[in-house]
Amino acid sequence: MKISLGDLARLTASDLSGDSDLIIEGVNTLDDAGKTDISFVSNPKYKKNLSTTQASAVVLSPDLADGYSGNTLINADPYLTFAKIVHAFHAETITTGQIHSSAIISDSATIGHNVSIEANVVIEEGVHIGDNSVIKAGTFIGAQCKIGESTLIYPNVTIYTDTTIGARAIIHANSVIGSDGFGFAPQQDRSWYKILQVGNVVVGDDVEIGAGTTIDRSALGSTKIANGVKIDNQVQIAHNVEIGEHTVMAGGSMVAGSTKIGAYCQIGGQAGIAGHLRITDGVIITGRAMVIGSIKNPGVYSSGIPADENRKWRRNAMRFRHLDEMAKTLKKIEKQLDQ
Repeated sequence: MKISLGDLARLTASDLSGDSDLIIEGVNTLDDAGKTDISFVSNPKYKKNLSTTQASAVVLSPDLADGYSGNTLINADPYLTFAKIVHAFHAETITTGQIHSSAIISDSATIGHNVSIEANVVIEEGVHIGDNSVIKAGTFIGAQCKIGESTLIYPNVTIYTDTTIGARAIIHANSVIGSDGFGFAPQQDRSWYKILQVGNVVVGDDVEIGAGTTIDRSALGSTKIANGVKIDNQVQIAHNVEIGEHTVMAGGSMVAGSTKIGAYCQIGGQAGIAGHLRITDGVIITGRAMVIGSIKNPGVYSSGIPADENRKWRRNAMRFRHLDEMAKTLKKIEKQLDQ
């Protein structure tokens, strides 16, 4: 594909400095860009690389563009601008509108216009799939599920009965949506009696769910993923959890049952959030943090112990075991000093 620099400026609402007729043929990093590529700088520490890049044009913020003589798209958000340019060069028609002969589709399923269904897909009774959606090979969609328009489901996804997926969703390979929540009642003989999970999962519009992620159906009611939520790979979301609009969750993070997370939150990789909590809007939880209490105020929250030299870490780990005893001793000394 070839796009002029002027067209890219209009597409991204950027100011242009240089040759508007310059033809761009691809996107790349500053170090790897060739003479027909466009690149970007958003972090000032990479500004020095501008002197050696072979890129024919660069996306820069106004501050970084000051003094740069090459062809430039100037935008306050170079990272987002470059993301839009990548989309322009790699836009593709996601649907062929064809249904593979090996797909097993219930007669009671409703398949919208221009839907692509690949090999070995199974679609059970009462399913509705919206227009222009793509269901890739090996996917299973259980009875009474609803899939919105222009949704892309990658290979080997499993969507259990009565799940609702909104429009323009992207669900990556091997994800499981609507599996049973982890619910068991203790019995007198110390065994466990399974609590049937008779609710469902409701996923909003413009949601992306990473590969290998699991979202459990609710015991009663619905597990809810709101519009615009972005979930990374290997994330576990338990039954009856609710996640607010445009919250993002990085890989390996986990949320226990019945917790409600607000809108515009950011959950770092491998963070764990205990059950039955409330996390307000605009909270940032850094990687590997463990949240065991509700968070009522927006802000950045962290926990965990950073990596350290092993001998030092072992000594401090032993001291941590005596922290309560040390605190009591300190309190006793403070009381004696006051007297």
